[in-house]
Amino acid sequence: MLAMLQKRLLKTWLLLGLLLCLPGCSGWLSGRFENPNVELTDVDVIKARLLDQEFLLRFRIDNPNDRSLPIRGLNYVVRLGEVKLASGETDSWAYIPANGHAFYEVPVHTSLWKDLKHLVRQLEKPKQPIRYTLDGELKTGLMFRRQVPISRSGEITPGKFIPK
Repeated sequence: MLAMLQKRLLKTWLLLGLLLCLPGCSGWLSGRFENPNVELTDVDVIKARLLDQEFLLRFRIDNPNDRSLPIRGLNYVVRLGEVKLASGETDSWAYIPANGHAFYEVPVHTSLWKDLKHLVRQLEKPKQPIRYTLDGELKTGLMFRRQVPISRSGEITPGKFIPK
């Protein structure tokens, strides 16, 4: 009898907890969710050695929704010209405020040894812009998870990153 009462009480609490969570997820369940805008805003060189390099990729994430947006991670591929600069996955958490933005940083370790000749050729013309592309998926949500595809491209000028 006591075990049955405990089960019923547990079910009641679980149902109540679920019902309390649903209003926060209504934007996810209805069609009102708008994908966030993700831009690669900066690439900081942390270490640049011959065989390995460390970078910090900085992304700006704009949330157009009226609810805060939990970020669970990012899968990414960044190309500089024809060279794959970095690829990987991060599981860092962040919260983007409703109708606001935040910056999301991703540490990257890579080896550009095999592409060194191609990169040096591009860097010989420091004033000539180099095209970059960013492709990936932003992992969002808590209970109702959503993968937001990302595809961006642009140009950077190498001379801005080379110390004088």
